[in-house]
Amino acid sequence: MIDIKQRILSEETAILVGVIQKNQDEQEVMENLDELAFLAETAGAIEIKRFIQKLPQPDSRTFIGKGKLEEVAAYMKNHPANIIIFDDELSGSQITNIEKATDVKTIDRSDLILDIFARRAKTARAKAQVELAQYQYILPRLRGMWKHLERLGGGIGTRGPGETEIETDRRIVRDKISLLRKRLHEIDKQAFTQRKERGEFIRVSLVGYTNVGKSTIMNLLSKSDVFAENKLFATLDTTTRKVVFENIPFLLSDTVGFIRKLPHHLIESFKSTLDEVREADLLLHVVDISHPRYEEQMETVNKTLQELSAVDKPVITVFNKIDMFEKTVFDEWLDNETRQEILRQLEERWQTATGGNAVFVSAIEKRNIDKLRNSVVENVKELYKLRYPYKTDSFFNNGF
Repeated sequence: MIDIKQRILSEETAILVGVIQKNQDEQEVMENLDELAFLAETAGAIEIKRFIQKLPQPDSRTFIGKGKLEEVAAYMKNHPANIIIFDDELSGSQITNIEKATDVKTIDRSDLILDIFARRAKTARAKAQVELAQYQYILPRLRGMWKHLERLGGGIGTRGPGETEIETDRRIVRDKISLLRKRLHEIDKQAFTQRKERGEFIRVSLVGYTNVGKSTIMNLLSKSDVFAENKLFATLDTTTRKVVFENIPFLLSDTVGFIRKLPHHLIESFKSTLDEVREADLLLHVVDISHPRYEEQMETVNKTLQELSAVDKPVITVFNKIDMFEKTVFDEWLDNETRQEILRQLEERWQTATGGNAVFVSAIEKRNIDKLRNSVVENVKELYKLRYPYKTDSFFNNGF
C-alpha cells in the first residue's frame, strides 16, 4: 500500500511556464496562464514570474527548449521560488529533468488541479474519486519521476521474486486503483438507489465553467446555504435541494465546475458524481458574461457535456455577472441610452442563439432573479406535462 503525499502549496511563490504550440497565439496562452495563476492562488501559491516560449512542438526531455530552461534556472538564482508550474501536462522524465536543471519542485496543470481537488474533497465519495485520479495520474509517470514511495506495510511478502522496486510500486498502484474503483462502485450503487427514490420529480442541474456563480444562484433559487467562494472548484460534491415555485416542486442540483485542460482521469473519476447532470431533465448553463473569453468557456462546458452524453437536453443559458460586464465594458462617460442599446443587442444576439432560452442576471445584486425563476417554472411545467400527459392541474397541487 502506498501513501501519496499531497503537495500542499500554502504560502508558496510560483513561476508559471507556458508554450505557444501550433494553432495557438500568444494571447490565448497568456489567458491560459492567467487561469493557471488563479488555480495557483486557489491552492495557496502566488505567481512571481511567467515564462513563455514558442515551439513547433514541446521538447521531449524538458518540454521547453534548453536555452529557455537555462533562462528559468538563471532567474531562480536571484529570485528564489518554491515551485515551477507548467500549463501543459508533463511526463515523469520531463519533471525529473526540469527539477535537476532548476533544483526546484516542478508540477504541471493536472497535478495542480488534483492538489486543489484533494484539499476541497470533504465526503468519502469525493475523497475516493480524487485519490483514484491521483493514482491514475502517477501510474504512467513512475519510471520517469520515481522516488521510492513510502509504504505503510512492507517487508516479507510485499515483493514478488525477481521484481524491481518500481515494478512492485506499479503493482501496488494498480491494486490500489482496483480497490478504489470497487469502493466507488458501492458508493455509486447507494447514490443510484437514492436518485431512483426521487425519480417522480423533474430534475434541474446547474452546470457551467468553474467560478461563474453556480452556487450563488443555487442559494438564491433554493433559499439554501450552499458553500460559495470566489475561488476555483469551490464545489466538488453535488448538492441537491427540493425547490417549490408556484406549487410546482422539482429537484435542483449544483455540480462541480468545468475548466479547460481538465485532467482526463479527473473527468473519468467524477463521472459518477456528474450522474445528476446525465439524468437531469433540464440544465441551467451558467455563464460569466463579464469574462473576456466567456464564449470559449461555454464551448468547454458543451464539450464536457458531450463527453458525459448530456447534450440532448433542454437548456436555459443563464448569463450571470451582468453587473461586472457593465463595469468592464461601459465607459463612465457613456450615456444611458447607448448603454441600454448595447445590452439590448447583446440580449437579442443570445436570445436568437438559444432559441429564446437566455436570461441575463446578477446573482450578487439579485437582478432579474424573478425572470430566471419564471423561466425555470415554465420549462419544468412543460416537462411535467410531457412526463405525465394524462394528469390534470391538480397534479401540481396534490400529486406530491
